[in-house]
Amino acid sequence: EREGLRDTPRRIAEMYEELFAGLKEDPRELLEVGFDDEDHHEMVIVKDIPFYSLCEHHFLPMVGVAHVGYIPRGRILGISKIPRLVEMLARRPQVQERLTSQIADFLCEGGLKAAGAAVVIEAEHLCTTMRGIKKPGSKVVTSATRGVFREDPRTRAEFFAIIEGTRR
Repeated sequence: EREGLRDTPRRIAEMYEELFAGLKEDPRELLEVGFDDEDHHEMVIVKDIPFYSLCEHHFLPMVGVAHVGYIPRGRILGISKIPRLVEMLARRPQVQERLTSQIADFLCEGGLKAAGAAVVIEAEHLCTTMRGIKKPGSKVVTSATRGVFREDPRTRAEFFAIIEGTRR
């Protein structure tokens, strides 16, 4: 009967609805909005996209950054679409490995049909910080490559050099 707990069930329900809003959104629709550009065939990268998601195993947060690159095939995205895609896919119960793959897959197989995509995610999982092995500060790094990023080692190396800051 404490006053501070009186509305807690309602607040928790609203919180989960907000945190899992991505379940009600279709990433393909987001990626259908782009611009025809037959001449641009170079890498487009958005680095250091902050995100959070809830681990589907413990419903504890994972907090990190995503680095996303793609090579257009006749269409380019508005630059805000990549962070929106990350946010949309992160706002659902997730595992980091699947989130990484989904971002790459939607860029290549969804509405954009890019020539290739590469994604690296670095995240701290509170399930390993707050409980279990209790190792704060440890990060999980996952990557996914599709299309030309997978087929051409030079393209893949260029992406990693850019996100690591060794090539500007």
